[in-house]
Amino acid sequence: MPSLTYKDAGVDLDEYQRAMQKLPAMMAATHGPRVLPLEGGFAGLFRLLGDGRSYADPVLVSGTDGVGTKIRVAQLAQRFDTIGIDLVAMCVNDCLCVGAEPLFFLDYLAVAEDNPALISALVQGVATGCREAGTALLGGETAVMPGLYRPGDFDLAGFCVGVVERTKLVDGGAIRPGDRLIGIPSSGLHSNGYSLARKAVFEAGGLSVDDQVPELGASVGEALLTPTKIYAGLISELLGNDAIRPAVAGIAHITGGGLEENVGRILPEGCGLSIERGAWTIPPVFDWIQKLGNIADDEMYRVFNMGVGLVLVVREESVETVCDLIGKTESPVVIGEVVAVQ
Repeated sequence: MPSLTYKDAGVDLDEYQRAMQKLPAMMAATHGPRVLPLEGGFAGLFRLLGDGRSYADPVLVSGTDGVGTKIRVAQLAQRFDTIGIDLVAMCVNDCLCVGAEPLFFLDYLAVAEDNPALISALVQGVATGCREAGTALLGGETAVMPGLYRPGDFDLAGFCVGVVERTKLVDGGAIRPGDRLIGIPSSGLHSNGYSLARKAVFEAGGLSVDDQVPELGASVGEALLTPTKIYAGLISELLGNDAIRPAVAGIAHITGGGLEENVGRILPEGCGLSIERGAWTIPPVFDWIQKLGNIADDEMYRVFNMGVGLVLVVREESVETVCDLIGKTESPVVIGEVVAVQ
């Protein structure tokens, strides 16, 4: 019987090493002075203090997520440079909802076979997202698992750790009837609802990723792979303003479940929502998907963000001030209010 090797089992260690060679430089490009060097270490090191930071009662904040079946669209389009941005956005945006500063990020990539080009593109996207979020890509795991994944398949997961002063936590507990809901635009579908979107576009609509969509001015693949928006810079500026921060009673990241479910997660007892659906312009990508799949309005609002990626719950008297600050970089819209419920 011939001597078996790892390569015979589907894992080529030479190819794996080639795939890994580019990653340290990508990671280093996201590092600041709070990342401590550890050559060849088994873990990543990050200083909570330093670089001008000090805390009285710091609370660590964690978030983990994936990008769902948006991966399948990336596979169809053979475009892998943006899906990593989505991964960072999904985790970081969740941590922002309690007022945290994202500190560092870890990724987990599972692939069917060694593919240096694929691994490099995916991690480069993660690094791009980390730079945009102002967080360090501190480490990760790339698992080659033949037999568990079909050739060409892969999955991504991410993990973000942030920090916030305990006295500055934004947990929704201060929300009260009369507070206004300020919607911050999304960049598109973000990373939720892709099972329904794919069924509408590829099955009901019979389209391919390369087909052009005149009303969107883009191909199907381009429209569906628009990266998820990262709101770290905006939230940092907003909550870093001592005059404005006390007016922000809650923050909700609009993901699966849509506006009502996600904003509802942060409401205290006795509070409900009144959302005015006609208050903002719905991006054309949602109308396009709805028509292709003949999807009911209520289903659209339950599955997709419908053009609103983040919602701030703000004191009524501070709405204009908050909107003026946000308006420097975004187009905020008051989309409803908090109401009293029995």
